[in-house]
Amino acid sequence: MSADIEAIKAELGRYGLLFRGGFNPDPGEMVGTFSSQIGTVILVGNAGSAMWQAFQAQPIASDDAPDPLNQWIEEVVDEIALGLGARAVYAHNGPPFLPFLTWAVRSDAVFSSPLGLFVHPDFGLWHAYRAALLFDHPVALPARDERPSPCIACAERPCTTACRVPGANLIRNHVLDCAGSENPEGKACRYDGCAARRACPFGRAYEYEPGHMRFHMDAYLRSVRR
Repeated sequence: MSADIEAIKAELGRYGLLFRGGFNPDPGEMVGTFSSQIGTVILVGNAGSAMWQAFQAQPIASDDAPDPLNQWIEEVVDEIALGLGARAVYAHNGPPFLPFLTWAVRSDAVFSSPLGLFVHPDFGLWHAYRAALLFDHPVALPARDERPSPCIACAERPCTTACRVPGANLIRNHVLDCAGSENPEGKACRYDGCAARRACPFGRAYEYEPGHMRFHMDAYLRSVRR
């Protein structure tokens, strides 16, 4: 397979994954911890639950592995990278963690929201960055999406008032304060998805399925309670 963006999009789409933009580093620029020159960084992510549906159809989804989704993503993206002659790196691997959020701002129309999560004009808060494909040579990229943050036009900001759990910090430790609590509202967020996140008026067509929401809530709570 050649490093053609449309071909890459099609290959990622087989697994519910998305091309999330990319950038060509400046000559001599350090990309993460890689000392060799990188020609192009292409971000791989998801929006909505298409990735979740593809994952659920695989046997690994029912394994007792500690992080089956991350393992599946590595299997899928490693195979794609091999066919493209690229190197795959992952947002979940660390420490040290690679600067995926910095790469995302450089590559895509994403902005910090009042919740601290990145918001996108189309996907709202229902998206994530999972991996990156690193190419030794430059790859022709489409123009970066230059749309502004949707939060600029959101006067009411319902995400800031939707949480009903007393004392929950909207940004710092919010999931632990909310879904990890014994408060009935918090338990509802754990099983149905964060109320503050669901209150965002943008990207509702991409809202995660309930099972997808619960998986990420449970995974996060397990990680902070280890």
